[in-house]
Amino acid sequence: MPNFVDVTYQQTGKSLDVDDFGMREMQRRAFNERNSQYLLLKAPPASGKSRALMFLGLDKLYNQDLKKLIVSVPEKVIGGSFDRTRLTNFGFFADWDYNEDYNLCTPGGDEKKVRAFRSFIENKSETILICTHATLRFAFNQLDVSVFNNTLLAIDEFHHVSAAIESRLGEVLNKVMNKTNAHIIAMTGSYFRGDNIPVLLPEDEIKFTPVTYNYYEQLNGYRYLKSLGIGYHFYQGRYLSAIGEVLDTDQKTIVHIPNVNAGESTKRKHEEVDTILDLIGDIEKQDPKTGVIHIKRKDGKIIKVADLVNDDQKERDKIVDYLRKIKRVDDIDIIIALGMAKEGFDWPYCEHALTIGARGSLTEIIQIIGRA
Repeated sequence: MPNFVDVTYQQTGKSLDVDDFGMREMQRRAFNERNSQYLLLKAPPASGKSRALMFLGLDKLYNQDLKKLIVSVPEKVIGGSFDRTRLTNFGFFADWDYNEDYNLCTPGGDEKKVRAFRSFIENKSETILICTHATLRFAFNQLDVSVFNNTLLAIDEFHHVSAAIESRLGEVLNKVMNKTNAHIIAMTGSYFRGDNIPVLLPEDEIKFTPVTYNYYEQLNGYRYLKSLGIGYHFYQGRYLSAIGEVLDTDQKTIVHIPNVNAGESTKRKHEEVDTILDLIGDIEKQDPKTGVIHIKRKDGKIIKVADLVNDDQKERDKIVDYLRKIKRVDDIDIIIALGMAKEGFDWPYCEHALTIGARGSLTEIIQIIGRA
């Protein structure tokens, strides 16, 4: 079936050009607003928001007298976007560096992470912490809001915040803004939630300095993405009887199976994953160190698969940690996911996002496309 959207880009390369400080066009635009207390950065996937935060955060630590920087991301796998980075090699005045003890996007339980968060707050010599939204919420419950004074709080995938009364992340943001002198950097590729609840109330949103970098500006700079196609396929009965017709195992693919509450789901997510694995070929082994599943295709080729649907926290942490560190095209072939790997997760080699069932919002669709 032909794509109903098929776009080829001019590839001017402009959005990838860097200045004397190693900043791309979008990053320079954000850095120009570095003195703002509240900054809302709206830019597409792969435009360099993580690097922009590094530039902004280091300036606030070195030049604006802030003492600590807390980066909060929705999923542990996204923490890899904020790994140590040698910015001085490209002309910036400092490197993005931190104590690995305070990278909390690693395997381990919530209680241990909250203790580490408290330790970071109490240790005056430590300046940068990276954690998940969940860890931020749990730690916030155990701390006085005043500890966020003279701190930069950066929230990635900001559309997870909600103005709804029951939103815990929204409550954290509201109290930090109204009861401390903290600075806030909010980053998102899609400043809308897909429901009828606003991200911020108008009286809070007006306090933010917006920096917007649109899709048209970004897409023409992509080096590897020469075209984008969006297509659809129909099936009858269960999707598992038809997925083999559209899953091309020669393409690097993220497969998003349907939510268990969706009509497309069989309600047995683990059996769905097993069926997809069997469609690919015969399972040879699962690497005990990385969690990568090795499957031999009918022609003998080994396909490496990551299962992010697994409920075993220890096993999922193992494969997530592996995915954070992949550097080569042959490190993984297929990722099977449910809710994970939809946003913030960078896989430069991804060629195809195969998602089953109707998606609830344009935000979700844009984020899925952004993985590829």
